[in-house]
Amino acid sequence: MTEPIRQLTAVAAPLIRSNVDTDAIIPSREITSVSKTGLKTGLFAGWRYTTIGGREPDPSFVLNQPQYANTQILLGGENFGCGSSREHAVWALHEFGIRAIVAPSFAPIFFGNCVRNGIVPIRIDADIIQLLASHISADPQRHRITVDVDTLTVVAGERMHFPFKLDTETRDMLRNGLDAIDLTLVYRAAIDAFLSCDRAERPWIYRLPERA
Repeated sequence: MTEPIRQLTAVAAPLIRSNVDTDAIIPSREITSVSKTGLKTGLFAGWRYTTIGGREPDPSFVLNQPQYANTQILLGGENFGCGSSREHAVWALHEFGIRAIVAPSFAPIFFGNCVRNGIVPIRIDADIIQLLASHISADPQRHRITVDVDTLTVVAGERMHFPFKLDTETRDMLRNGLDAIDLTLVYRAAIDAFLSCDRAERPWIYRLPERA
């Protein structure tokens, strides 16, 4: 399971670049284990640091700038998360603290990986993302954005309320902190009942073969 997300009010940072691929999110050289942890240092390593393989922060990169400290929401561009299907990209984002990404479109596999790992992927038109970026730019720490999964709304300030869409299953997974296995286990009672009935009707299916 992951932590449920129903409503999130947080600092948002603009990373409005098209075709941000998973190798940009976490370069392969930064993946040193198969664990979900220990990846945040490699997040956006090619942009975040001044040299390849180094750890000197590049002050021009948005997530290194003090006004965007503790960012939990990213404003992105078209086709966010394209490239390989590596789930490490989402793990690195999550470990860094990102809990929602707002972009005009996502690579489908990346979108699904976000949902399974407790990050809200929100599709909203590019012109609205520019409005959100303009709203936060004056003072990102004060001009925070709210992502409301209950009402399927992005809120900025008093006047900006933008709806977005999630299918029912995706919304339930995020609101209840469920991954794909957890979602299946919601039906555990029905599964157990079927197996019990089937075992009585077809007992030979469940017999283990005798060892030689």
